[in-house]
Amino acid sequence: MPGKPKRKADSALYKVERLEARVSEQEKTFFARAAAIQGRTLSEFVVSSLHEAATRAIQNHEVIQLAERDRQAFINALLNPPEPNANLKAAAKRYFKRASR
Repeated sequence: MPGKPKRKADSALYKVERLEARVSEQEKTFFARAAAIQGRTLSEFVVSSLHEAATRAIQNHEVIQLAERDRQAFINALLNPPEPNANLKAAAKRYFKRASR
């Protein structure tokens, strides 16, 4: 309703935020054609495409961050290996005993 203040919960139900972008006439025509092919309005198409692109960007970033942490942990383990614990020492003794037979 006009004049009625928006509650925080309302923003989850109603689209109250705006995005604006300047595009060329050719780009707008191109995007509108794609939207029509999918049976969507241009706004629906843009928001959906933007959502998909944002999801991919975030997922790619998280994968790269995880890969970097894994790489660092691997390099650190190679350069600074931990001391073997009692279980590992016992397993090595058993291995060498069997291998020397």
